[in-house]
Amino acid sequence: MKGGFVKIVVAAPRRYATKIRVAAGKAGAGKQGNYDFTSGSIRQIGRFRPLDGATPMIGKLGKLQAVKEERIEVLCERKLYKKIIKAIRKQHPYEEPAIEVYPLIYP
Repeated sequence: MKGGFVKIVVAAPRRYATKIRVAAGKAGAGKQGNYDFTSGSIRQIGRFRPLDGATPMIGKLGKLQAVKEERIEVLCERKLYKKIIKAIRKQHPYEEPAIEVYPLIYP
C-alpha cells in the first residue's frame, strides 16, 4: 500500500512538546480535512539508563533515570513521514529519540 496515512508517535520532555508539535505541523503533519496542526498527547514517565558512549541531556551514565514526558501523536500522509521525522529530530533534545511510525487502515 503506497498511499494512505501513517501515525507518528514520539515522546519528549514536556518542555519540548510544543516545539516538536509545531515543527511536525510545519512539515505537513496533522492535516485532516479542513484542519491542520492536529495532534494528540498523553503525559507519561520515560525511563532509561545511559550506557558508556552515551551523551545524555538528562541523567548520568549507568544510573536509571525517570523523566516527565509528553507522548505526541500526529497523522500524516505516508509520502511525508520522512520529512516530518527529520523535522521532529531537529527539535528533539534526546540523542536517541524513539520515533514510531504506524500504517493506518480506515474502515
